[in-house]
Amino acid sequence: MDGATSSSVPVFGAFSSLRIAVLGDLIADHWLHARPARLSREAPVLVLRHEREELGCGGAANVARNLRALGAEVALFGAVGRDATGRELNVALGAECIEVGSVISVPGWTTPTKTRVLAAEPRRNPQQILRIDREPSGPLPEDVRRSVVAALRARMADYDALLVSDYEYGIVGREAGELARAFRDDGRIAVLDPRRGLDDFTGALSALTPNVGELATFAHRSVDELTGARAVRAAAQELLARIAARWLLVTRGNLGMALFGEGVTNGGLWIRASGDGEVTDVCGAGDTAAAVFTLALAARIEPAEAMRLANAASGVVVMESGAATCSPTQLAAALATAPVPAVAVVEAT
Repeated sequence: MDGATSSSVPVFGAFSSLRIAVLGDLIADHWLHARPARLSREAPVLVLRHEREELGCGGAANVARNLRALGAEVALFGAVGRDATGRELNVALGAECIEVGSVISVPGWTTPTKTRVLAAEPRRNPQQILRIDREPSGPLPEDVRRSVVAALRARMADYDALLVSDYEYGIVGREAGELARAFRDDGRIAVLDPRRGLDDFTGALSALTPNVGELATFAHRSVDELTGARAVRAAAQELLARIAARWLLVTRGNLGMALFGEGVTNGGLWIRASGDGEVTDVCGAGDTAAAVFTLALAARIEPAEAMRLANAASGVVVMESGAATCSPTQLAAALATAPVPAVAVVEAT
């Protein structure tokens, strides 16, 4: 199943027949909403009046939500701390019918948590003014990583595709690379949304979905060197040859995306960013792109059309606050006006 066939109009109904395994780092997104009140008398800082708090799903958990929102059956493999945040995150995922039976609760380990303070006056969009990260006090135990991957390996026959979501909290390593290779060797889709080194995934992937900053790191360049299409193309082709993946999807923020690999013209395919409204929040857009691209490849949709789907879905979620998801109805509506991939490079001026 490691391939794709032509589909000019994606059949969203096919997504609901797919079973996707997500292996990666779960993150709790803690949103703290407040209203500006006054300037403090104690220091030149703004005083905010607390309104409400909510817990959302970040990292691999957000990837799983995006897959589920489009109808796929999703099983999540990862770890959380044996703490209140980890329990609440599992409950939130279970409420969305995402399988979390293989998410291990680790005693003495803190669930990675990103607290974002949002402030807004009435009838205005909230703006993020501060982020506080709660990091685990130590690395994820190696035996936990091995146990998580072993649980997925024992059930890999149940899934049509594997999506590995690396946020550098310890789940992704050599064992994940071996598992991805097993998926690909068995003719199924294996995709990596990368952060760390790629050596463990050489020859193991159907596709990878780095952003420009990650591409620069993997290609041993600075981000400033990848401002032009020619430089992006050279770095992408070099990385593809080194990792031996079938496709490389580069997410480029407000410049759109670029696709390289099998069946793609040598210069790559380029697409401008979807949507014409004002961006509200880019949080989680990369998760959405990786999820939709993986789902489309697993549905045997051509890679160029898979990129168009991923681009359109990303254009939907950046119009909403927080780590949002894109429903089939929203995606169908976005596709009506979404840009199409082109050989010619579309650059912002």
